[in-house]
Amino acid sequence: MDAAGAGRTSLLGPWGTFLVRRLAGLAAVAVTLVVGTFLMVQLIPGDPARVVAGADAAPADVERARHELGLDRPLFTQFGTYVSGLLRGDLGASFQTKEPVADIIGARLPFTAEIAFLSVLGVLVLAVPIGLAVAARGSRRTDGAFTFVTGLVGATPEYIIGTLLVLGFAIKLGWLPAAGAETVSSMVLPVAALVLPGTCVMTRIVRTEAAHVLAQDYMRTARGRRLPPLRLYARHALPNLLTATLTLGGLILAGLLGGTVIVESVFAWPGIGQRVVEALLVRDYPVIQGCVLVLGLLAALLNLLADAALALLDPRTLAGTGKGGH
Repeated sequence: MDAAGAGRTSLLGPWGTFLVRRLAGLAAVAVTLVVGTFLMVQLIPGDPARVVAGADAAPADVERARHELGLDRPLFTQFGTYVSGLLRGDLGASFQTKEPVADIIGARLPFTAEIAFLSVLGVLVLAVPIGLAVAARGSRRTDGAFTFVTGLVGATPEYIIGTLLVLGFAIKLGWLPAAGAETVSSMVLPVAALVLPGTCVMTRIVRTEAAHVLAQDYMRTARGRRLPPLRLYARHALPNLLTATLTLGGLILAGLLGGTVIVESVFAWPGIGQRVVEALLVRDYPVIQGCVLVLGLLAALLNLLADAALALLDPRTLAGTGKGGH
């Protein structure tokens, strides 16, 4: 790093440098999402003007609809209009309903946030103790069964898990509703469809981290003092797993926001994911762009918050903030 860079780092301090770097990264993600969402909808097959005008509309009516939607303008002009709207906080209006996209997202986001938050909470509650228990047991047979089950479930797409859950608990047993959001029990299956694969992925990593922690000298010393198991693992092992767990928790929550797109469609859950699928079917560009942009920004923001929480819990992560290559 040159003298000027070192001077700026010392002036800002570790936390200032950390925040500047993370916010710069967030800004880069935002720019990429804006460009990506605009180009993405251009690749969707079909003509939105034809959908709006109707399947049996005359060519003149289709052209009139295309003009009203602004789709007859050059692509660069359309992109400029899109960006200028975003800078004003305007996400546009639905081609189909003329409803502002911001209002659509505002009505749908709480449903998505609800199952995403419950899902990541469920992943953390299940993955940490299971991973720690498997690592503490250290049995070859247990490790083999654990690796097989977590590998199988973790690699299974959410929509397949969701379909199996509906067949088993909604249709076969009749214990839970298969779709909708009318009752509290309606969220059980969507959350389970997200929790199961997420837990399997995180448990494997927690187990690896826990095995490393349990092999440390201080853990052998603690075991030599014959401490009760709960105190041994909760007081000495668990705090050293928080760094990896918190980092993974932010990443998994960000991933769960993407997974809700499919899960919400399977369970007819009225969140952003279901609305994106509906918009894709009718080529409703503004709704697709707005929903994907908001989900992407939320995922990036959650990663930023997870990094900040990690730095608060373990200030050593700030030590390399001002160094090149970190």
